[in-house]
Amino acid sequence: MTLTLTQKKFAAFLFDMDGTLLNSIAVVNRVWGQWAVKHGLDPVAVGHTLHGRRAIDTVRDWQTPGMDVDLEAEAILQAELDDVVGLVEIPGAQAFLAALPPARWALVTSAPRALALRRVHAAGLPLPAVVVTGDDVAHGKPAPDCFLLAAKLLGVAAHDCLVWEDAPAGIAAAEAAGASVMVIGTTHATPMQTPHPVVGGYTQLSVAVDGDGLLLRAVTEG
Repeated sequence: MTLTLTQKKFAAFLFDMDGTLLNSIAVVNRVWGQWAVKHGLDPVAVGHTLHGRRAIDTVRDWQTPGMDVDLEAEAILQAELDDVVGLVEIPGAQAFLAALPPARWALVTSAPRALALRRVHAAGLPLPAVVVTGDDVAHGKPAPDCFLLAAKLLGVAAHDCLVWEDAPAGIAAAEAAGASVMVIGTTHATPMQTPHPVVGGYTQLSVAVDGDGLLLRAVTEG
C-alpha cells in the first residue's frame, strides 16, 4: 500500500549532491585525506568539517602559515575531478529523479560547477535545467544563498520547497532559507540527530504530481 509521509505539497524539490544524490565518500576521503597529511593536519579532524561546504571555505578553516588558499582549493578541485572511482548513486536516486517534472527540481551543491557536472555524469544521474553550485553564490552553506537562488530560478518561493540534504551545513542552509527538509542518511556511519525526517534512500519513495505541486509518498509492501 502507499502511505503519505506528509500532507504538504511542495512547489519544487531542491537536491544537494554529495551524500544526497550520489555517494562520493570514498573519493572525498582519499583526496582530502592526502591533502591533510601533506600539510601536517589530522585527516579525521579535517574530514569532520568539510561535508556540505565549499572546498575553499574548508581550506580557509585549516590554512597553515604561508598557505595559498586559492591555489590549494584549485589543487583539491583538480584531484576530485580526476578521481571518480567508487562514485555511485544513492539507491533509487536515478529513477526517482527521472519521475520528477523537469521544471520542479534543481541541483544545489557546494561543489564547483565543473565538479558537479563531472560527478553527476559519472554516477549516471540526470541533470536538471537549474543547477546552483558553489561558484554561483558569495556565501556557501550554511548560508541560505544557494537554496534561495535555486528557488528563484525555478520561479517558486523557498518556503514552498523541500530540500534534500545529508550534511549539517546544508540542513542549516535549508532551515535558514525557510524550506522544509528531508535528510538522506545512507552515508552516515551513525544515525544523524535531527528533528527532520530521515530516509535511507529513494527506493521506497514515490511522488504524486498535480497542478498544485509535488506530494512525497512512502511505498511499503503489504
